[in-house]
Amino acid sequence: MPEQRRILATAIPGPLSLERQVQRKAELANGLGTTMPVFIERAGGGILVDVDGNHIIDLASGIAVTSVGASHPAVTQRIAEQAARFTHTCFLVTEYDGFVDVAAALNRLTPGEHAKKTALFSTGAEAVENAIKIARTATGRTAVVVLGHAYHGRTSLTMAMTSKNAPYKQGFGPFAPDVHRVPSPYPYRWPSGPEKAAEEAFAALEEIVTTQLGATNVAAIVVEPIQGEGGFIVPPPGYLAKVQQFAHEHGIVFVADEIQTGLARTGAMFACDHEGVVPDLITTAKALAGGMPLAAVTGRAEIMDAVAAGGLGGTYAGNPVACAAALGALEVIESEDLVGRAREIEARVRPRLEAACGPDSVVGEVRGRGAMLALEFVRPGTTEPAPEVAKAVVERCHQEGVLTLQCGTYGNVIRLLPPLVIGFDLLDEAVDVLLDAIAAVGALETQA
Repeated sequence: MPEQRRILATAIPGPLSLERQVQRKAELANGLGTTMPVFIERAGGGILVDVDGNHIIDLASGIAVTSVGASHPAVTQRIAEQAARFTHTCFLVTEYDGFVDVAAALNRLTPGEHAKKTALFSTGAEAVENAIKIARTATGRTAVVVLGHAYHGRTSLTMAMTSKNAPYKQGFGPFAPDVHRVPSPYPYRWPSGPEKAAEEAFAALEEIVTTQLGATNVAAIVVEPIQGEGGFIVPPPGYLAKVQQFAHEHGIVFVADEIQTGLARTGAMFACDHEGVVPDLITTAKALAGGMPLAAVTGRAEIMDAVAAGGLGGTYAGNPVACAAALGALEVIESEDLVGRAREIEARVRPRLEAACGPDSVVGEVRGRGAMLALEFVRPGTTEPAPEVAKAVVERCHQEGVLTLQCGTYGNVIRLLPPLVIGFDLLDEAVDVLLDAIAAVGALETQA
């Protein structure tokens, strides 16, 4: 593991990263974006080390993937051992224990005490697509309902389910049919105020499903228990439970997309647990395999079994090396109580972030749960989105060796997703840098 301290050996990006950017531009498609233009050679704990020797504090975790760190021995050792035995057979051709063991762990950890079954895939978008396939087969219906501000992936079907146009959808249509959007209960931006968001958003969903779509035509309602790319939007209390109950009353499969929120990130094993909501199907990926590509759909056994043999799968689905990594990552999440650690991160960081809010601040709201926290940037004294302010804060953080990510439908949110194993000294230092950047950019905004 690299030394766990921030080191600025060069400007960021440094000369060696800049050299590599020239080759990147020549060799790679322009459509592949970059958040921080540095090339990493080592990573672990809460630190990324670039080719110039800069030690960067990681508040991104590869977008919530490396929750146990990027090189935890429990993961890397299992990867090496499995790779030495075999790297692939395709589970649909010849079987191996790792696939079954990961499924068993997810059946145990996901919400609810009912009988469950799991199918493994490679990416989050693939898991979401397969959840829709399963729901459509189980119900004999086709319509899918999603929320405004949702993000579910970049494939043809999941692009249709994703709300934000640029950069995810622009120019890529036409999209898959029979996907329908209902308002998201976004408390900070709900027109009649946050106290009415749950009731009014649910009423809109109920009206659209029953009168416009016909509930008997709807296969699934798919929700992120906390919306990720949309801006870390936490639904108001009671909303998810109302949607779940409505779905059950009408024979609709309730799908929780926990790809970003799942596996300890929010201070619960799954974000649904905060509300006591038990989904029919739940999708996982990202943190599941500690950096290896692995995803899953877990759900009620009778729904999962609706698809005939051969209807689910994929050449690389549940790759044995990825399964080995997942068993290591899940072991760490449980044995090191990373659920509790996420709560400690929130208790340590959130009050400091909230202190940056105020009527004259560029920070309009701090929100999130556990180690999934965000700041929404606005014009001081208004709720007008200020994406250029968020961008300026991110750029200052990057120059100071702290990796942060921008997100949100309006591009005006900074999200914090530190590895759950990050040292508190590093975390405190990263927040210092972030708050200094907010103060500096906010002063410039006020002067303007």
